[in-house]
Amino acid sequence: MNRGARFGRLALLGFVLFVPLAARAQSDQQAVVDRARITIEDLGRDKAFGNARQLLHRARAILIVPRLYKGGFIVGGEGGTGVMLVHGSGNTWSDPAFFAIGAASFGLQAGLEQSETVLFVMTQKGLDALLRDQFKFGAQAGIAVATLGSGVEGAIGGASPPDIVVWSSSSGVYAGISLDGSVLRAQPDDDRAYYGRPMATRAILFGRGGVAPHATALRRALGTVG
Repeated sequence: MNRGARFGRLALLGFVLFVPLAARAQSDQQAVVDRARITIEDLGRDKAFGNARQLLHRARAILIVPRLYKGGFIVGGEGGTGVMLVHGSGNTWSDPAFFAIGAASFGLQAGLEQSETVLFVMTQKGLDALLRDQFKFGAQAGIAVATLGSGVEGAIGGASPPDIVVWSSSSGVYAGISLDGSVLRAQPDDDRAYYGRPMATRAILFGRGGVAPHATALRRALGTVG
């Protein structure tokens, strides 16, 4: 076999191996987006969510972590992968950008190993803080983070709402969660796998939108609940 033929076969083999890996990578991100949609639908049905639909209506952005695990981020740590979307005019939402959150401990209630967690970003200041290279909860001066409980009205009442409001549940039961000490980071590799090309986080969130047709159901769910 001459060198050209060998090179051709190697190139073909590489292509055959690469395509399933690329497809699997994209499907992994799509699974996060699909689970995020389910989380929003769960949130809309959860009685513990109460009148907090107003949060979604007023939110500047939302970060959805459909599966926040104990032991799921790094060895000895906790965390999960989620997506952020920015709220536009006319109750529209941007395409999703991927983020990971992790910490040594989230303070989940005893016995809870997994939860659905949603962060409502209520102010531009809060959004700007989350979009920094690395955001650490509890360490950012001037950023107020509230945990959503039964006193929903207290979280959104008044002229100055918290910058970020955290909602969390496990199997339909309000879980309560403390994010102090946890770190939030953008995931450009996930964005690249999902969109098929490198895309800056801000370009996804503040671009023209509609680039990700497979996220239409998630955007629709946000529009319906909010």
